[in-house]
Amino acid sequence: MKSRTGPAPAACACEIPSGSRCTVEAMVSLDDRGQMVLPKDLRERAGIAPGEKLALVSWERDGAVCCLMLLRAEQFTGMVKGLVAPLLQEAAAGVKR
Repeated sequence: MKSRTGPAPAACACEIPSGSRCTVEAMVSLDDRGQMVLPKDLRERAGIAPGEKLALVSWERDGAVCCLMLLRAEQFTGMVKGLVAPLLQEAAAGVKR
C-alpha cells in the first residue's frame, strides 16, 4: 500500500502533520445498505473489537466532502474536550472582566 508524509494533495483539505505517516490500508466498498467491512487484519492491528464505537469525521472543500477519517469514539471525545476547554476558559475569563 502507498504511504506518504507532509501536506495532503491540493484536492483535499486534510493536513498531515510533519513527521506523521498516512498509509492507505485497504480499499473498501459499500453494500446496498451503505455498510462497509474493515479488513480483519486491520481491525486486529488497531485493536478494534466488535461493537466498538468509531467517529466518522469528514472534511469539506468547496462545499463537497473530500476526506473521511475514522477515530475511536473515546479519542474523538478527548480531542473535542481538548479543543473546547480552552475556549470555555477564555469565555469564562471574558465574562468575569
